[in-house]
Order: sequence, then C-alpha cells, then structure tokens
Amino acid sequence: MQSTTKLPEALESLAQRVRSSQPPDVAKRFENGLANTWNTTLKTLEDGTTFVITGDIPAMWLRDSAAQVRPFLTASDNKEVGDLIEGVVRRQFDYVLLDPYANAFNEQGSGRGHQGDLTDTGPWIWERKYEIDSLCYPIQLSYLLWKNSGRTTQFDENFRRGVRLIIETWTTEQHHEQKSPYRFQRTTGAPTDTLIRGGLGSETAHTGMTWSGFRPSDDACTYGYLVPSNMFAVVALRGAAEIARDILSDAELERRALELADELEAGIEAHGTVLHDELGKIYAYEVDGLGSANLMDDANVPSLLAIPYLGYRPAEDPVYAATREFILSPRNPYFYSGAAAEGIGSPHTPESYIWPIALAMQGMTAQSEEERARMLRLLMNTDAGTGYMHEGFHVDRPEEFTRPWFSWANMMFCELVLMDSGIVVKK
Repeated sequence: MQSTTKLPEALESLAQRVRSSQPPDVAKRFENGLANTWNTTLKTLEDGTTFVITGDIPAMWLRDSAAQVRPFLTASDNKEVGDLIEGVVRRQFDYVLLDPYANAFNEQGSGRGHQGDLTDTGPWIWERKYEIDSLCYPIQLSYLLWKNSGRTTQFDENFRRGVRLIIETWTTEQHHEQKSPYRFQRTTGAPTDTLIRGGLGSETAHTGMTWSGFRPSDDACTYGYLVPSNMFAVVALRGAAEIARDILSDAELERRALELADELEAGIEAHGTVLHDELGKIYAYEVDGLGSANLMDDANVPSLLAIPYLGYRPAEDPVYAATREFILSPRNPYFYSGAAAEGIGSPHTPESYIWPIALAMQGMTAQSEEERARMLRLLMNTDAGTGYMHEGFHVDRPEEFTRPWFSWANMMFCELVLMDSGIVVKK
C-alpha cells in the first residue's frame, strides 16, 4: 500500500475542522483515510474522467467508487474536489452504458479480470455480476454532488441515456423469469460466486420489485428480490426524477422514474416484510415472491441496517426499529460477538469476522450519541495497529483480518467521523 499524507487545500481544511472536534488519534486516522484514498486510489484520465481502484484490486466497482469519494462531497464546492467527483460520475455512466449488468470494470479494454465466466462479458469488464446497487450508486453520487456543491454539469446526455437504460433494466428485471437476457455462471471458486438454474438464479414470482443476481458483497442472492437494494433503487429513482424535473426539464424521464419507484416501493411493502414472533413486522433481507424469506443482514451497503442512511425510511420508523433490533442480535446469523467486538459480518468472509463497514453504519444510523461514539472507538481499537480499516476482523483477535487495503472501509470510517464532528453530506 502506498502512503502519503499530502492533501489538497480543501481537504486539509476539512481535516483541520475534524482536528478541532476530535481526539488526536481519531483526527489522525481520519486524515490517513482521506489521504490514502485521494492519493492512491484515484486517477484522472486523459478524457477528464476519474478511474477509482478499490485498494488492493486494480478494478473500478460502480458501488465502491461512489462510496470511496462520498466524504469528499463535504468539500465538493471546491473546484479541484468537485471536478474529481464529477469525473467519477462520468466514468461510471460510461460503464453503465457499456453494460448495465456488470459490476466492475477495467481502466482500458485490457481483458483483465474474470473473463472465463459464462456470461456476455468483454475486455472492458472485470466482473459481470449483476447487482441492483451498482446502478443505484452512480445516480446517487451525481445527485449528491448537485446537492452539496450546486454543480449540474454532470447531468449531460450520457447521464440522461444512462438513467433511461437503468430504468429499462430494472423494468425488465421485474419480470426476470420471462424477460431477462442475463445469465451468469462461474465454474471455479465458491458456490456463492455462481447462479443456479443454468445462470438464471433461484426461481422467483412477480412481486413488483426488481431482481438482483448478487448482493453488494458480490455473493449470489439466495432469493432474487434483495430488499435493501430495492429500497436503494426507490431512493435513487426519486432523486433521478428530481433531476429530470429541475435540471433536465424531461417530463417523460421524471414520469418513468417516479412510476417505477412507486412500483418497487409497493412491492417491498407487500412482499418484503415478515411477521416476527417476538418483534412484530420486520423487513426481510431477501424474498422470492413464492413464500420464502431470508431473515439476516449483511455488512455490505445497501443493507437493512443502512435503511435511514439510504434515505428510504427514518431511523425512528417502527418497522426499521424492529428490524434493527433483529439484525443487531444473535437472531441474525451474521451477527457475531467476541472478546474484542460485536457486530455484523458477512458470508463473504469467514465466520466470526465483523466488518468495519457495518460498525461505521451502525454508528451513522444510531439514534444516540453514545452508540455512535462507541462504534467510533470500537473502530479505533480494532485496526490491528495498522492505522487503517480492513474488510473484516475476528471478533476475538482483531489482528486476524482480511484485506489490508480496502478504501471503502476507510472512507466509511471517515464519514462516521465527519458525522460525529457535525459535518454531514447533504441529501
């Protein structure tokens, strides 16, 4: 991992604001995270777009790249910072237009990545696991750039075409069994890296929600309707409708976005909840429309824990509150407790590994300052002395961790610190 603490003036000013409100160790860790992402994962290309690596993988995920630059939005009224984020948005929509079913891309058409997968891949595509959230994040990032900086130049013709294609894709995947062109199989690796039924995934019935092959962990969905990702799609579509109305003057795009958002939300509320014996009505993680529901949560965002962060429902919503109680307890099969920490992990990593992303999200969605402060200190105490966040760590032995360089986790920590310092991303 490269290391440098140099930051542009606008981000140095942001770091100074954090120094004035946080203990020195937290402020230093915050600055390390900002500098690591700014100096080692972002690359401005000749066309003015920005290519973003995840850290230890030299590819650009649509999801990760948006999350990695999100804390920079608080300084995006600065031209240098704003230009870089706009470059990320433009590069993301270039990729969406190339293939809306792919989740990760190469910087050039180099043919790197998972070219042996049984799917309609190509040299620009690192991986073609279809995930709803991959299409939510570019819309959200462009919307948040507007709200935080006033900038609207990202809403160009590629943006308009990209949103239309996203709406078409999500509409098609509302009828996955009958209309989807997407198939995905991987003949090597873990079972969670491939879809059953010849690449079609587990059987589903129509619910109004849109289908997803994979979770934001890049693991295959057990059931095809991934509830938190559908929630994120609702929020993204309503943001797109606002852009279509206020910036693009495109009444048809606004109508289509709002219509689909309403359909997805109705599907979530009709089919995405279950009645728990102890807690009452809660949201399921996945359903299939045939009566099956997967009651769990995963550390990766979008998650059920992240519902207020996404903007789908407020933290005080009673169904969210009950869901939160469920997923932050042993009832959730991926909630782990140990000598060093407790929190949500993922089937993507070994048993008893907690993810800093989930701890940061727990802090950012907490209703009490005490819980937020506790999550912040827990993150500080479980970095194994490296000064950076990791993908996951063992609940008893934080020195045992996965991914020493994971920019998404670093920046989720930074966003939690900003929130604790009274500096928030405008929505």
